Amino acid sequence: MEFLYFLAIGAAAGWIAGQLMKGRGFGMLGNIVVGIIGAYLGGFLLGELGVSIGASELVNQLVTAVLGAVVLLFLAGLIRKGS
Repeated sequence: MEFLYFLAIGAAAGWIAGQLMKGRGFGMLGNIVVGIIGAYLGGFLLGELGVSIGASELVNQLVTAVLGAVVLLFLAGLIRKGS
């Protein structure tokens, strides 16, 4: 059950980040991948900056994953423009 919860957070975070970055999204599997990588990236960045969201666990995980996914999509956009 925890794994399904993890995938749902990843999918939601990837979709939200795609909407925020005006992207078309990557489909369900792509959104999950972007969300999961974003969760790790967001956790790392917020940890390094010493930032804590201070909300419930679900909100904290979702906000962290969305922030990381937005950064990931931004960096991917820069790489795409450069090539």
